Amino acid sequence: MPFYVVHELKGLKTSTDGRMRVRADGPLPAIAANDLVQKLTKISGITGASTNPRAGSFLFFYDNEKSRTQALKLFAANEKLPAMKKLLGGEAETKPFLGGFWPLLRFIFIRPFLPTNVRIGLAVIGAIPFIFKGIQALAQGKLTVEVLDASAIGASLYMRDFRTVSVLTLLLGLGDILAYWTKRHSLDSLAESLTLNIQTVWCKVDGAEVSMPLSKIKKGDLVIVRAGSAIPVDGIVAEGVGVVNQSSMTGEPIGVKREAGGAVFAGTVVEEGEIVIRVTSVGDDTRFRQVATFIEESEALKAGIQGKSERMADMAVPFTFALAGIVFLVTRNFVRAASVLLVDYSCALKLATPLAVLASMREGAHHGMVIKGGRFLEALNDADTIVFDKTGTLTNASPVVAEVIPCPGHARDEVLRVMACLEEHFPHPVARAVVKKALDENLNHEEEHAQVNYIVAHGVSSSLHGKTLHVGSRHYIECDEHVDVSPLEKEIIEQTSLGRSLLYMAEDGQLAGMLAIEDPLRSESVAVIKQLRNEGFKRVIMLTGDDERTAKAIAERAGITEYRAQVLPADKAEVVKELTDQGCKVLMVGDGINDAPALSAAHVGVAMIDGTDLAQEVANVLLTNPDLNGLVEARRLARSTMKRIKVNFASTLIFNSIFLAGGLFNILPAGTSALLHNLTTLGISLNAMRPHLSQHKLPFFNKKSINN
Repeated sequence: MPFYVVHELKGLKTSTDGRMRVRADGPLPAIAANDLVQKLTKISGITGASTNPRAGSFLFFYDNEKSRTQALKLFAANEKLPAMKKLLGGEAETKPFLGGFWPLLRFIFIRPFLPTNVRIGLAVIGAIPFIFKGIQALAQGKLTVEVLDASAIGASLYMRDFRTVSVLTLLLGLGDILAYWTKRHSLDSLAESLTLNIQTVWCKVDGAEVSMPLSKIKKGDLVIVRAGSAIPVDGIVAEGVGVVNQSSMTGEPIGVKREAGGAVFAGTVVEEGEIVIRVTSVGDDTRFRQVATFIEESEALKAGIQGKSERMADMAVPFTFALAGIVFLVTRNFVRAASVLLVDYSCALKLATPLAVLASMREGAHHGMVIKGGRFLEALNDADTIVFDKTGTLTNASPVVAEVIPCPGHARDEVLRVMACLEEHFPHPVARAVVKKALDENLNHEEEHAQVNYIVAHGVSSSLHGKTLHVGSRHYIECDEHVDVSPLEKEIIEQTSLGRSLLYMAEDGQLAGMLAIEDPLRSESVAVIKQLRNEGFKRVIMLTGDDERTAKAIAERAGITEYRAQVLPADKAEVVKELTDQGCKVLMVGDGINDAPALSAAHVGVAMIDGTDLAQEVANVLLTNPDLNGLVEARRLARSTMKRIKVNFASTLIFNSIFLAGGLFNILPAGTSALLHNLTTLGISLNAMRPHLSQHKLPFFNKKSINN
């Protein structure tokens, strides 16, 4: 299995050090991946290394060029590592959920009938892995939950309480199985939701642009990708220059320049420019990379509350050891001291919160919302201000051309035909509306123009039969290109009073005509805005590039009292920043190329599945159903998740405090305290996983509402 470098940063501390991420072309067995990490750390100058076997990914830090070179040679020497056969729902080191409960069945139905010596032997054998984990953690200078578990099991072995040893190892093992099962199913579901959904692409064939199904693309073909579109293949840039957002590959949000000879990957997005790619891989050969990266990033983007729980869990470990030591010094009773070790707060604190987050992320995917990390689930809960882009978000993603209005001396059909000819290359909903109108009227718009240039949030420019053409907003035509629009002033006033958007065309510096775009509200918009206010949003704001009259008409119909008109892309991000500076926690909803800066600047950005590829890439939450009701569902999911986490936290403190007091005052035997503690931890973990379990129709967890 070949490895390739997906990202590298140099000069982190000195001029020769750096960080590099290397990835295989598929998932790897955990044993092989961990063995490779151990070999990496033995190289002089490698200061740290980690792996994610499911993603086939390795991250390491180096001090100098020599250690960097040795690390790359190590990867080259290990290109024959065995690959897992499948990533999603396949054979990648699966632990069948029901099969994982075999130890529980054995404990209940077989253990009571075994001879005493056999039961003792099984208890000791089962304890060894947990004790070994604790010793490993201590050897690394860490006082972790694993050390606490090992100490509790060791104390029970010392007291010859083998039943307690069996119960402890059994319940700890069940906790691991639950965590593994939730994580695997959640990430698989989320990854499937994010795979590329591109059906057709533009190809360059004998110098002409031809639309072709992606399934027909083969190695060596030339694929054209313009600003705002996702790259559907792996390949090498053959022509053109573009800025590519590779955050889906590297995690770095800054676009990188790609020109002839540069490599590009499926799932990344062209932010600016236009490139022609010579295909090296397509389809399933590239799918893994997007999925693998999502797995890495969703695990890394922990919610703040999850990080707090993990820190508290780690802090509880030395507290538990200290309390056990004090009890022993005061009472000189080893059993009472052991009861403290057998009942701790760390397990439930550390296990329940990530399980709740993962389960909710999977439930979100099940209900049509992909939340790209626990951090954004928490941000959905905290947001108090929601900002909508108008076109394609509050309004339908499929606007229609209501009127074609030519200037004197220009034919109506020619204006529509030329505008469709230019607009068909771009993914914006308005562009699709123009092309559809031309098709409906059987207007042929063959490729007669030279290269089309897209100016973000303004329009397009090209040339046709020796004439310079510009198509776009009034700001672009009037302010940037200095074209006089007064010949159609009467029609402009009439159309804007109806709440319609206007798209202008200029020919050689003179206004040629305009299209009135009917941008009807989504049928659910009014009801959704009311529900969002009821869900705790204090401010609802609409942003649009339309003029004041059009913006006001749309806002009034949507039930929005606060709006900003004639807003440019940079202004949208500035509005979000201004709100953030005021102390607002902003949720931004958008769908276009021009919404990307604002989506990035917001506390949490939400994009629609029918929006542009760039908006979907930049957004933190993706609504996979073309329906704004997903916003309400996402908010409710986030709130129910945070509520469940807080309930689990309180339950952990209350129940474990009771069990701890029972052990200290000899009310509960040590074994009983351990049993109750671990059953409580298991119960809290099951409650954290409740939405996940309900989707699998497991007993007692059959409610499907995300409001659980």
